Amino acid sequence: MKKILLSIVGVAFLLVITAPGWSSIYKITVDAPIHPISSEYITKTIDRADRENARLVIIVLNTPGGLDSSMRDIISKILASRTPVTVYVSPSGARAASAGFFIAIASDLFIMAPGTSTGAAHPVGISITGQPMDKTMEEKVTHDAASYIKTLAEKRGRNTRLAEDAVRQSLSYTEQEALNQGLVDFVAKSVQEIIEHFDQKTIRRFDGKEETLRLKDEALIDIPMSARQKFLMTISNPNLAYILLMLGLLGLYFEFSNPGAILPGVLGAISLLLAIFSFQILPINYVGLILILLAIGLFILEVKVQSYGILSVGGIIAMVLGSIMLIDAPVPELRPSLKFVLPMAIGLSLIFLFLVFLVVRAHAKKVHTGKEGLIGEVGIARTDLRPEGKVFVHGELWNAESSTEIPKGSRVRVVAVLEGLRIRVEKA
Repeated sequence: MKKILLSIVGVAFLLVITAPGWSSIYKITVDAPIHPISSEYITKTIDRADRENARLVIIVLNTPGGLDSSMRDIISKILASRTPVTVYVSPSGARAASAGFFIAIASDLFIMAPGTSTGAAHPVGISITGQPMDKTMEEKVTHDAASYIKTLAEKRGRNTRLAEDAVRQSLSYTEQEALNQGLVDFVAKSVQEIIEHFDQKTIRRFDGKEETLRLKDEALIDIPMSARQKFLMTISNPNLAYILLMLGLLGLYFEFSNPGAILPGVLGAISLLLAIFSFQILPINYVGLILILLAIGLFILEVKVQSYGILSVGGIIAMVLGSIMLIDAPVPELRPSLKFVLPMAIGLSLIFLFLVFLVVRAHAKKVHTGKEGLIGEVGIARTDLRPEGKVFVHGELWNAESSTEIPKGSRVRVVAVLEGLRIRVEKA
């Protein structure tokens, strides 16, 4: 009986230690700019690898760059990781530019696929006014970035001159140039080739300790994004975030202009909340946001003030400028496309103006019901008005008075509605 129990325990132990998550190789794919969501995806995967004793984390990377704060969060996690981290620039045609270059240099293994590139890491910054940084500030940021990349490259045993040139001169390198000059560790056609090449190889970690990689026969596990991360990644698209903002403002404006419609208000509120959530991911220029809100205010004022179109033109200009300045990102992939923003901003401005026109026209229309609906109606005097008498108007017989005598049978026009179901008329 003891032998059977020991056998069961032994088999169970063998199954546990060979199950996914125990001495496995974790692989994730980041094909997006570097921002808080991609940062969260990478850092949580590294945490999981440390927790589950993985042999290696492979980050398949294709990125144009991204935000400095997110990049530094990723690098800090890589440097502190107990699990070796590999950045693999793949597939062919991919790149690890700007922030992606820093992350790759910081990794334990930097590997590229044939036909890929890396570098172009000169820092780009935009001030709160939407304009590029002044020369002094740009030099400070560049020196800081160059110092940072040199430290990372030196600790990883990589070519510090090439790394620094990628920052100061925005140079970019092919996979063969990077390999021949000691910037990357290997050029591989596939993840499996990486595993085979580095199995039993000894690498030096960032803290100086040496570690031998044992990768043969280990399970390769793809770690996908969570549903939440996929959703946030979708709405972090700058074009979609801009659409959500515009739809939200349009829906709320329509609801305030037509209280009780409900549906536009509900959809507008939802869209606006999603836009605000997206703006927590994307870097927002608040001057641009204020300009958009100013544009809507000018459109509303057009209803109240006879500006002969000046407020409307100002609103369109504010809407276009605000839309262009709205998202303040260092890489084009994190900014809405001008080909998209300009038609959207102008089109939305015209929609606002059309709604304003409908409101003005509705206010200008003659009232056809109630007391106000009688004003201007034409009827017939049923008796002489000297100055009072009876008139038939609007299908009803009314007590009327007039400032002049009006003979029976004359056509009369209502000019006022008086107290006590009486009206004042004049000869039509």
